[in-house]
Amino acid sequence: MPRQPRIDIPGLLHHVIFRGIDGCKIVKDDTDRSGFVSRLGKLSEECQTPVYAWALLDNHAHLLVRSSEYGLPRFMRRLLTGHAITFNLRHKRRGHLFQNRYKSIICEEESYFLELVRYIHLNPIRAGQVKDLEGLKKHPWCGHAGLMNQTGALWQCRDEVLSYFGRKEKPAITKYVQFIHDGLAQGKRPELVGGGLRRSQANKDANGIQPEAYDERILGAGDFVEQILNQTEEAALPSSSEEKQRMGEECLQRICEEFATTTQELYSGSRRRPVTTARAMLAQELVGVCGWSITATAKRLGVSASAISRRLSGNNNRQ
Repeated sequence: MPRQPRIDIPGLLHHVIFRGIDGCKIVKDDTDRSGFVSRLGKLSEECQTPVYAWALLDNHAHLLVRSSEYGLPRFMRRLLTGHAITFNLRHKRRGHLFQNRYKSIICEEESYFLELVRYIHLNPIRAGQVKDLEGLKKHPWCGHAGLMNQTGALWQCRDEVLSYFGRKEKPAITKYVQFIHDGLAQGKRPELVGGGLRRSQANKDANGIQPEAYDERILGAGDFVEQILNQTEEAALPSSSEEKQRMGEECLQRICEEFATTTQELYSGSRRRPVTTARAMLAQELVGVCGWSITATAKRLGVSASAISRRLSGNNNRQ
């Protein structure tokens, strides 16, 4: 069955999950972890994409984010592409790092916001990375420590989450901790992560069971599902060639600034390490984020289309 297109409307809450290909690690040490978290925070602020909860594990990660005008697909491609290139260079590997495409589940906020915060922040305990809540409080690779004010993740939407538990910080934290503690006995929550489950409950009436509208991309009641699907139909407009060109120019300028290079050097065939890394990242973003064809990307970078194809596909020589 073909995969359904993503649903992305500014303002929607998403539970995002991504995993290493074939279960491989997406981080191997604290340098990898620190780099990933730093990139997540930078992009959250730059793309105005709020992050409410997050957990980075060895071979997968969870995020609870709100999509902005920038778009969740662009945000996620920059996050995952940037991390994959840095990880591969650092560990001298080639090929895809992440399994297929990431999963994003649109969530009905009123019913599921706090449940997802709790589920995501308990992941390190379920995975055995920390033993208990005291260890979780100091665990730097999960948003729980940020809510407890134990990390420097200033980009995390701490105040918004704690506001659900009270107006004053100290009693709000106390109630939040109790809420997290109450979730320890819940174990895995398959209804929050997908797996082909029917997400909407059925209504019973005099005529029997009348199922509500449902969609595996959406976590919520039937009326919420219908609302989102209706909005999606209205917003489903193709990207213009002008928009793709504009996005490409933005990627080019940003990557040149990030790697302290110039467009002339980027197109010159220079083998200087920062230039080759910048060129690889630009190719990934022009195709994956901006929607450019491989041919157009190759022409812009002054290389062959086959070279771009090899760069994008790579070989899965994982260590």
